[in-house]
Amino acid sequence: MSVHLLDVEPTDVAADALGLVLDAPVPEMLASLRLHDAAAGTVTLGVLGASHVVVGETDRVVLTEQVSCTAVLAGGHRLPDTAERPGYRFAARTERVSGAELRRRAADLRARSTDDRWVCGAFPGDRDALTALTAVAEAGQWRWRTWHLYPGDGHGTVVATESRWRP
Repeated sequence: MSVHLLDVEPTDVAADALGLVLDAPVPEMLASLRLHDAAAGTVTLGVLGASHVVVGETDRVVLTEQVSCTAVLAGGHRLPDTAERPGYRFAARTERVSGAELRRRAADLRARSTDDRWVCGAFPGDRDALTALTAVAEAGQWRWRTWHLYPGDGHGTVVATESRWRP
């Protein structure tokens, strides 16, 4: 997959406003990638307005994970460091980095996004404003990782998440 150059205004522009909501209706995706595994089902990775949604599906269960600035309004909570429930685990880390480090990470994510298990959205206004997602199925479960890059004046904020779902 390649980097999608999105001609939209990002709606989630502040890392500290992000939240997590599970099992909410799926918002419209600006870019998406659907992956299938015979043992683990299907996962759809979606880029929202500088945030993400992941939909996991089997013939018996559906999970949605949304990290966005509207997640709290949709019934979720401010972005936690971790969240768990049977068969699902979520972890998030937010860090402030230098402008040079943000540019390095953005270049790395753009390069990695050429793999067919990645989807990446780039937003107008700053080349390094990215949301990237990747997933892999292993032993009947899905694992996915996401990165949200928010450029600032001489610095940036990176929100990275990692989730595991065993349907």
